[in-house]
Amino acid sequence: MKNSTLIKGTAAIAVGAALLLGGGGSLANWNAEATAAPGTIVAGDLNVAKTAAGVWKDRAGTTIDINTYKVVPGDKLTFTQDLTVTLVGNKMAADVSTTGISATNGFTAANVSVSAPALTLGGTAVANPLKPTGSAQTVTATISFEFLSTTAGRADTTASYNFNNVAFQLTQVAQTGLS
Repeated sequence: MKNSTLIKGTAAIAVGAALLLGGGGSLANWNAEATAAPGTIVAGDLNVAKTAAGVWKDRAGTTIDINTYKVVPGDKLTFTQDLTVTLVGNKMAADVSTTGISATNGFTAANVSVSAPALTLGGTAVANPLKPTGSAQTVTATISFEFLSTTAGRADTTASYNFNNVAFQLTQVAQTGLS
């Protein structure tokens, strides 16, 4: 008898659930939807390219051929390179730096000085970080190599400094609102 009651109870529950889910009852709920048009996200841009070959000048401002020029203590040579800098983005900012420059690179470190790039935009000195202007910018980067006049004796005679692996690098820097 217990089995019969258990079977009848289980059957009643199954029939009730079937009616509720399948058609005898209702599990009605309200549903609505609204579409949105949030737009398209577009990435910015960061790029640097040289516009033409750079120019070497001596302390007097005379253009020199770096392949044949021989420096002496007290000489200061300046390399100027025009760069096309593209910066696009609402929170974009970037630093221009050089790679491939070391303290010695063939000379005694105490006898030479190689500068970080000095930057100008339209002839006006600018500092890192650079910011977007709405179009590509021509930035002039200048680095200098000085064979110090304090070099004593015959130090660094016939030494060479290889600038063949120098590159100008543009690196994004963090701005307020970025992680």
